[in-house]
Amino acid sequence: MPLADAMDMATAYAFSVSIDGVQIPYVTEVSGLKSEVDMITYQEQTSDGKYIARQVMGRPKPGQFTVTRGLTDSRTVTDWLKAVMQGDLKGARKTAEVVVYTSNGQQLKRLNFRGVWIKDVEVGASLKAGSTEPLTEKFTVCWDEMEYA
Repeated sequence: MPLADAMDMATAYAFSVSIDGVQIPYVTEVSGLKSEVDMITYQEQTSDGKYIARQVMGRPKPGQFTVTRGLTDSRTVTDWLKAVMQGDLKGARKTAEVVVYTSNGQQLKRLNFRGVWIKDVEVGASLKAGSTEPLTEKFTVCWDEMEYA
């Protein structure tokens, strides 16, 4: 669905994250959504002795992104990391989806990820007496393949 006006652009506040089709609750931030292709550089000499450096497109690179969400008593994320740490990569590999919405709730862009697994989990914010900050759980998801859908 296109934006309402050609001069409009998407805002960063309307998005969702799903892992294996299950929406992750309390997500406050997603960062590192980057797709990249290898750059191959080669040099050659022309028939008249001129040196030329060229670049061509290589293979798509795998990547990672980070999700920050409110800390709850859910063990889903830490159990996922535990499976990876125990070497169960087949069981730990999942699919993921990040969807960006327009300000009126229409889907603007969807990124599908395959072969994802969790790399780390961090309890965010400092634990300090008297604090009123919400605690967060931040985790990094590594992926093998990504497509814009």
